[in-house]
Amino acid sequence: MTVNLFDPELMADPFTAFNRLREQGPVVEAAFPGVPGPIWLVTRYDDVKTVLGDRRFVNNSAHVPGMDVGNIREKLIEARGIPADYAQYVLDSVLDADGDDHIRLRRLVSRAFTVRRVSELRPRVEEITERLLDGLPDEVDLIEHFAYPLPITVICELVGIPEEERPLWRDWGRALVSMTPGAMAEPLRRMVASIQDLIERRREEPGGDLLSGLIRAHDEDGDRLTDTEMVTMVLTLVLAGHETTAHLIGNGTAALLTHPDQLDLLRADPGLMPVAVHELMRWCGPVHGTRVRYAAEDVELGGQTVRRGEAVMAMLVSANYDPRRFDDPDRLDVTRESDGRREVHVGFGYGLHYCLGAALARQEGEVAIGALLRRFPRLALAVPAEKLEREFMPASWRLARLPVLLNP
Repeated sequence: MTVNLFDPELMADPFTAFNRLREQGPVVEAAFPGVPGPIWLVTRYDDVKTVLGDRRFVNNSAHVPGMDVGNIREKLIEARGIPADYAQYVLDSVLDADGDDHIRLRRLVSRAFTVRRVSELRPRVEEITERLLDGLPDEVDLIEHFAYPLPITVICELVGIPEEERPLWRDWGRALVSMTPGAMAEPLRRMVASIQDLIERRREEPGGDLLSGLIRAHDEDGDRLTDTEMVTMVLTLVLAGHETTAHLIGNGTAALLTHPDQLDLLRADPGLMPVAVHELMRWCGPVHGTRVRYAAEDVELGGQTVRRGEAVMAMLVSANYDPRRFDDPDRLDVTRESDGRREVHVGFGYGLHYCLGAALARQEGEVAIGALLRRFPRLALAVPAEKLEREFMPASWRLARLPVLLNP
């Protein structure tokens, strides 16, 4: 049986569906409707880490030697109405690069996301968090008024997006990840134009932000960063730097409010928050599947051979619930110990493409959820848990709204 990744039942309860698929086999055939060719879903923890960490799997189908392999993401972009001259800004990012190109692009921005630099940002993250909480009414949608504004403010300040333009970026970002046909084209045009205009302004008045650093790298040595790569890098950092973090905060808060025993543990010992955020990322992380990758040669996974040129998708959700790696994986446990300083779950990926902003996302999750619990000790859902609305997107887990009562 071929799994339809757009199946409404699968998107409504991916945990049950992927638990079942994982136990059926380590590699399962799937398809995107309208996109030719199968995709192999890799479901088990050890095999997922192999796909994420093994150089025999590449992000760019053009890097499969000796074969002309169609790019599945390119077909998906076409189906969503992105003009060909703008597709490069979505398809050619650091997230899609391989080998030396990936290393070159990652090095240009990695210093901004080291543990030390992220730690230095913490007071500012705390200040933004407290200001947002100060302005919330007693009944509020936390997604709209807290979970989104916090990370978009932080990443825009880091990159150098002016304050007055940030609401536009938030709207554009939502449209760009929308599943509505044709909804992506115009926001993408506007984002690219905005970045190009901002680059010119930063050339005239450089600052201490990340964009000013990218401009210096480009102007001093064009071989390090092209015009298109600079625009794509800003686009990628802003979108990736707030969308998933917003839904980590939203999913994590909802999980705690529906598991009062775990909520009580965190209230009694706020020092558990770093471990709790790791557990929330494992248990209800917003990203359930990676970008499509391609086997550059025949590779055996779980006793099955994935042939050269075939597409694979590493399913983080099934890996993070794999009983071969996690005891009682269906149980949310905010005291679940990580393996020393090494991350055990794969919610942020693994290997060369491990999430560049993972340290910042974890910090924002710790600060945001910790402040919510401290400021509002009676925080509660404003609707029954079964009434919470989700955005149905393949390989994602996102709340459309999170209505809560701050002081019921």
